[in-house]
Amino acid sequence: MKIGIICYPTYGGSGVVATELGLALAGRGHEVHFFSTARPFRLGAFQSGVFFHEVPVVHYPLFEHTPYTLTLASTLHETIKLHGLDVIHAHYAIPHAAAAYLAREMGGGRPPLVTTLHGTDITLVGSHAAYAPVVKFTIDQSDRVTAVSEFLKRETHERIGVRREIRVIPNFVCGTIYRRRERNTLRELLAPRGVPVLMHVSNFRPVKRIGDLVRAFIQVHRRARCRLLLIGDGPERAQAERIAQEAGVLDDVLCLGNQGDVVELLSIADVYCLPSETESFGLSALEAMACEVPVVASRVGGLPEVVQDGETGYLFEKGNVDDMAARLLDLLRDSDRRIAMGKAARARALELFPQEKIVSQYEELYGEIV
Repeated sequence: MKIGIICYPTYGGSGVVATELGLALAGRGHEVHFFSTARPFRLGAFQSGVFFHEVPVVHYPLFEHTPYTLTLASTLHETIKLHGLDVIHAHYAIPHAAAAYLAREMGGGRPPLVTTLHGTDITLVGSHAAYAPVVKFTIDQSDRVTAVSEFLKRETHERIGVRREIRVIPNFVCGTIYRRRERNTLRELLAPRGVPVLMHVSNFRPVKRIGDLVRAFIQVHRRARCRLLLIGDGPERAQAERIAQEAGVLDDVLCLGNQGDVVELLSIADVYCLPSETESFGLSALEAMACEVPVVASRVGGLPEVVQDGETGYLFEKGNVDDMAARLLDLLRDSDRRIAMGKAARARALELFPQEKIVSQYEELYGEIV
């Protein structure tokens, strides 16, 4: 098949999943065309069967905001005419599903459209009164709709009133890439003398509640040697550093910025922390689990579908900094339990969310409508 994939190029989970899906499909012999404003950061070097179409960002004095939806629809339409795409797969409802709908209608109702919902496109942006009607319309007009968790499926029906059947196809992880590796030199560089490592990876938006994590770390730091590694960047990074500085722990809070290869860093982590306001799935938690890192996360959204409380990590109530700190401290003090949970985490990741299984589900979905 010739498959068009629309995604954001940045570090959010939807862009990561879309890119990894496309690369896996190309590995199975399909022709994959990516559409984005910039090259997706996980797209990497040239791969046979993979093509990238940069969507132009047009600046014109009349437009206060760039009409990205229109340029995306035009780029899709032209590519469909030139390459004969068999299916368009829009990741993230706003504005990708709307642009894909326009392109499909410009082509006389072809090719069919698959929309995958990832989370904040429904729970935050999509449920806003200014967007909800067009989100509902484009989802209902899609030929197939998927969501990454049962939680998100329920939210989409309840919040927006979508009538279209939604199929749950969860996010996935490649167990051969995401596995724990011996990285003693890196660990000694970032956490000398065997200091335990807590880790978090995100885009540092307010929904990630980075401040809660730093406050919990301050409590843990008072009782046990440890270091917190923050991977990524975003609007909440400066505040997190200020909180750490005011508490006198900034030397043990390392903000490493955006990193291309998180597997190297996850391989030196002892506990992964995800205190989010909401997570429709929690892809970063799954990637940590595949690297044998137990996860301490808030009990929100789709995270309970990924993290098995008491088996592969711990769940705490959102905003409960004291409970988060207690769970982190328990794992740091009990290395046997921490290691056992890490191994159970990898086993769960590879049993329920393996790449081969999930990619096959998407492949079958395309086959139903092509």
